[in-house]
Amino acid sequence: MAFTSAPQMTSLLRSLQLSLRTKLFLPLVFVIAGLTGATLFVVRHSVETQAQAQIEQEASNAILMVQAALNQRELILSKKADLLAMVAYMRNGDPSTIEDMSEDAWQSNDCDLFAIANAKGNVLSVHSIAVGFSSASAKELLGHSLKINRSSDWWLYHGRIFQIVLKPYYGEGTLLGTVVVGREFSDKDARDLSSMSSSQILVHANDTTVLNTLPAADIVSAVEELRRSQRRGRVSLGDEPFFAMSVPITAGDAEPTIRLTVLKSYENALAALTQSKHLLIVLGISALAIGGLFVYVIADRLTRPLAALAGGVRALEMGDYAYPLKRDMGSDEVAQVTRAFDDMRTTLRQTESQKQELEGQLRQSQKMEAMGRLAGGVAHDFNNLLTVIKGNTSFLAERLGPEHRLIKLTTQIDGAADRAVSLTRQLLAFCRMQVLQPKILDLNELVSEMCKLLRRLIPEDIAFNFRAGESLGRVKADPGQIEQVLMNLVVNAGDAMPGGGSLTVETRNATISEQDASRRAPASPGQYVTLSVADNGMGMDAETRARIFEPFFTTKEQGKGTGLGLATVYGIVKQSGGFIWVESEPGSGARFEIYLPRVADRVEPASAQKEEITISKGLKTVLVAEDEEAVRELACEFLKSAGYDVLTASNGAEALALAQASKQHIHALLTDLVMPKMRGSELAKRLKTLQPQIKVIYVSGYLDYQQSGNEFVEEALFIQKPFTRTTLIARMAELLKEDSPLLV
Repeated sequence: MAFTSAPQMTSLLRSLQLSLRTKLFLPLVFVIAGLTGATLFVVRHSVETQAQAQIEQEASNAILMVQAALNQRELILSKKADLLAMVAYMRNGDPSTIEDMSEDAWQSNDCDLFAIANAKGNVLSVHSIAVGFSSASAKELLGHSLKINRSSDWWLYHGRIFQIVLKPYYGEGTLLGTVVVGREFSDKDARDLSSMSSSQILVHANDTTVLNTLPAADIVSAVEELRRSQRRGRVSLGDEPFFAMSVPITAGDAEPTIRLTVLKSYENALAALTQSKHLLIVLGISALAIGGLFVYVIADRLTRPLAALAGGVRALEMGDYAYPLKRDMGSDEVAQVTRAFDDMRTTLRQTESQKQELEGQLRQSQKMEAMGRLAGGVAHDFNNLLTVIKGNTSFLAERLGPEHRLIKLTTQIDGAADRAVSLTRQLLAFCRMQVLQPKILDLNELVSEMCKLLRRLIPEDIAFNFRAGESLGRVKADPGQIEQVLMNLVVNAGDAMPGGGSLTVETRNATISEQDASRRAPASPGQYVTLSVADNGMGMDAETRARIFEPFFTTKEQGKGTGLGLATVYGIVKQSGGFIWVESEPGSGARFEIYLPRVADRVEPASAQKEEITISKGLKTVLVAEDEEAVRELACEFLKSAGYDVLTASNGAEALALAQASKQHIHALLTDLVMPKMRGSELAKRLKTLQPQIKVIYVSGYLDYQQSGNEFVEEALFIQKPFTRTTLIARMAELLKEDSPLLV
C-alpha cells in the first residue's frame, strides 16, 4: 500500500468539502497515532533489555551463591584436615590413624574421604565411601594435586566428584607426610544448591557430565547447547529457554577441567514481557482514543472565537463588564482582542487577590518563626534542667540500691523526666533545632518498610494503599525523622476517619516551576521527590488549615493528643530543606504533600561495622566546658566515677586559657555548643591547633539558627541533652577507642 505524502494529503483535504474543525482534526490524529506507536515501541524495547539484564544478574548471583557454599564446605574440610594432620603427627604417620579416626569423630556429614601419605607421596591408608577407591587410585590423584601445588582440589573418580583439602604435617622442620580430607559433591548437594539458587545446576569435567539437576532427556541437548554458546548465553532445552553461565571450579591448567554451569529459566521474564505487551497495546489504544478526543475538543474550540467575541460585545453594550469570555489562544486579531480584554480584567482581580494572600503568608511565616525561637529557647533551658534531674536521679538510685523502699520514687521521677525529654524533642523538631543525621535515601524502600508497621497502626476498616513512584529520585534526609513524619501523618489520617475509609501513601517525582512556586508559598522552583498521605475523612476548613502546624494546637478531644504531631512534621520537613503543602475541604478528606529536594547522589551503603574497641592503659584527662553549673558538675561527676581526670571551665574562653596554661596532655574535650564568650565549635577548633590529637564531643540540647555546614571539627561525636551517665561514658570510651568503664 502506497503512503500519501504531505502535499498530497493537503491537496486531498482541500478537495473535500470539510469543515474547519475536521481539517484540523485529521492531521493531528495522524501525528498522535505515529508518536504513540513510536513511544510504545521504545518502551517495549527498554522492557526487553531490562528483562535480559535481570536474568543475567540473577544467573551471576546464583553462581556467587553456589561458590559461597563450596567455599564454606572447603573451610569445614580445612578444619578437619588440620585436626587429622595433628593426630597423624602425634602418631608419627601411623596408617591406622585413618581407620581409628573414621570410626570416631569423623562419622558426620562433613567429610567422607580420608587418606594419609608419606613424604614421598605414597598413600599409606585411605578410607572412602566410594567402592573400589584404593590406595593406588588415591596415589594417582594425590600426585596430580601435589604436582600443581594446591592446598585444595577436586578429585574425579569413576563419575563421582570429591572436594578435597590437603594438609602436610612436619616434624622438626622436615616434611613427614600429607593428610587428605574430602567430601563428595553428590546429587543431593546439587539439588540443594539448585533449590537455594532457584536454578538448574550442571557439573561437567571437560564434556562429560558429572552431576546435574536436569531431566534425563535434556542432559545431552544441554551439553550440546553449552558447547555451541561457548558456555554463556541463551540456550533452549526442549521448549523452555534458559540463560546459561559457566565458571571453572578447578584453577589454572588442572586436568580434567571441572566446570559449574547455572541455567536460569526465562519463564518469569517471558511472562512479564507478555503481560507488558498486552498492557502496551491497551495503553496505545487508550492514548489514541484520549488523544483523538483531546484534538477534537481543541479543533472545536478554535472555531468558536467569533461567537464568544460577539457575545462579549453585546454584553458590553448592556453594561455587563463581568461577562465570562472564553480565552482564545490563537494568533488572529479576534483572539488578541479577546485576550486583551480578559487580561485587563483578570490582572486587576489577581493583583488584589495575590496581595491579600502574600500578606497572610507573611504573617503566618513570622508567627511560626517567632514560635519556633520561643520553643527552642524553652527546650534548651528545659534540657539543662532535665539533664540534672535524670543524672542525679540515676546517682540516687545507685546509692539507694534496688531493694530500698524509696527506689520506686526515683523510678517515677526518671519516667516523668523521660516523658519531658520526648516533649522537648518534639519542640526542637518544630523549631528546626534538632540534630539530624542525613543520608542519601530511596523513599520507595524506606516507605515500603514502614508500611509493614503502619498497616498495624490503623483500624482494620480503613483501606491502606501504597503507590510507589517509578524511577523515583533520591533525597538527602534523616531516615529516622522521615519515618516519624510518615507515622504522624498516617496516624492523623486514621484519626480523621473514625467510621473507616481509604488511606493512600504515594511517592513520585515532581518539578516545581516559577509559576507553581508563586502559588504554593513557601515553595521554591526545582526538582523534588514528593511523599503524600491522602485520606477521605472529615477534612478541614480554612481556619483549621491555617493553624494545624502550630505547637499544641489540636482538634482532638481532651487527652487524645498533645498537638505536637504536625508541628513535629513541619519542623522536620523544613530542616530537611523541603516544604509541606496541604489540600483539604470539610467532608472531602485531606492530602498532605511533602516535597524534599531531589539529589543526584546514590543511596549510601550500610555503614561498616565499627572496629573493636581495645582497652587503653593509663589515666585519661578530659576538659569539660559547660556554662550551666549544675550540668557541668554532673558531667564531671559522671566522668570521675569512670576513672577520668577532669578539668572544668564555665565558658569557652576560660577553657581555652586553662588548656594553654595546663602542662598535662588533654585527651578529650567535652563542650556545650552554645556558651558565652566563645562557642563550643570555636573552642574545639582552637584547641585542635594547640593539641592536634585531642578528641571532641559536642553536647547540646539543640542546634541554633546560626550553625553553618563546616562548623564542627572532623571525627567529632555528638551527645544530645539530656544525657545519662551510661551514654556519656560509652561515647567517651568510643571516642578514646577503649572499652566502656561501665563494662570493665
